[in-house]
Amino acid sequence: MMTKSKLDPLKTSSYDYKLPKKLIATHPVSPADSARLLVYDRQKDKIIHTTFKNLLDYIPEDVSIFLNDTKVIKARIFGHKQSGGKVELLLNKPLFMNRYLVMIRGKVKKGTVLTFKKGLKAEVLEINEDGSRVVSFYLEDKKNLEFLQLVDILNQIGHLPLPPYMNREDEEQDNKNYQTLFAKNYGAVAAPTASLHFTPELLKKLEDKFSIDYLTLHVGAGTFKPVDAEDILNHPMHSEYFEIGIKAKASLDNAKKVLAVGTTVTRTAEYYARTNKIQGECDLFLNPSNKPLKVDHLLTNFHLPKSTLIMLIASFIGLEKTLEVYEEAIKQEYRFYSYGDGMLII
Repeated sequence: MMTKSKLDPLKTSSYDYKLPKKLIATHPVSPADSARLLVYDRQKDKIIHTTFKNLLDYIPEDVSIFLNDTKVIKARIFGHKQSGGKVELLLNKPLFMNRYLVMIRGKVKKGTVLTFKKGLKAEVLEINEDGSRVVSFYLEDKKNLEFLQLVDILNQIGHLPLPPYMNREDEEQDNKNYQTLFAKNYGAVAAPTASLHFTPELLKKLEDKFSIDYLTLHVGAGTFKPVDAEDILNHPMHSEYFEIGIKAKASLDNAKKVLAVGTTVTRTAEYYARTNKIQGECDLFLNPSNKPLKVDHLLTNFHLPKSTLIMLIASFIGLEKTLEVYEEAIKQEYRFYSYGDGMLII
C-alpha cells in the first residue's frame, strides 16, 4: 500500500494496490452464501469478519434494500469474415433502430460482413475512435434483428462474457453461477456480482425482514475499463441503460435508509436522486469529490485497482479507509473480484 502522505483522492495512482494472483477468484464458492463477508462499521470504525450466511445480523434496522434484476446475455460470439479470417465479437448494448454497439477482435472496416453460426450475420456500419463498432445483425432475409430476437440466437450460439481477469473460458456451470437468482431483464454483459452470493434461503430471509425492491441497470463492458487519466475527474465515464419501475421509485422516495446491493444499484439510485429520471443512460461517477446523497449502506465485492468501482467505495468511506480495508482483506486472504467474497459498509 502507499504511504498516506502520497495519497490524493483525485489522483488515479492513489487507488492502486497489489493483489496476489492467488486471491483472484476464478470460480465461486458453494453454497454461494458460504462466501466470506467483511463488514465495515463506520460509526465504530471497526472491521468484522463473517460470512454471507450471517448477513442479516449486520444489516441495520429500517432499511429499504434495492437489487439489480438485469440478466447477462451470452454476448460473446465467434465467427469469420468473407475472407475467412476469424473474428470475435462482444455485444455491448443495443442502440436506436436495431443498431448495436460492439467490440470486435480482428481487423474490420466499414461495410465488412461477419458470419456466425445459425446463419447470423453482422454488418459493420461505423468504426468509433474508442475502438468500439456499430453493427446491425440479420439472418438470410436481411431484415435487421430486434434486440430480443438477437438475444434468442445469442443464447444458442454465444458464450457468457466472463471478465478477462478470470483468465479462462466460460463453462456450463457459469450459466447458473454468473446470473443472479432474480435475473429478469436481458441486457447486461457483466453480472451485478454482489448479488451472486444469495441462496434462495438467504434471499427469502431478506424478503421476510426488509422492504425489497428491484431496479434495472444493464452492466456494460465499460465497467471493466481502467481509469487511464492521471486525474480521476478527467476520466470519460461510461454510460449504461437503467430503468426504475413505479414501485421501486416510490420506495426510493419514501425510504428512511437505503441499502444498495452492488455498485450498479448505487449508481442508479444516486443518478435518480440527482436527475429525477427513472430511465435512460446513467453515466454517474461517484468518487470522494462526488459522494452519495441517497444510498446509506452498500453491499459489494472487492474491485480492481484504479477502477471507477474502487473510487465509488472511496465515495462512501474515503480513500485512506478504502485502502486500509482492502489491505486487511488481502492480509486475511479474501477472494477478490466477480466470483470473490464481499464487503458490507454500514
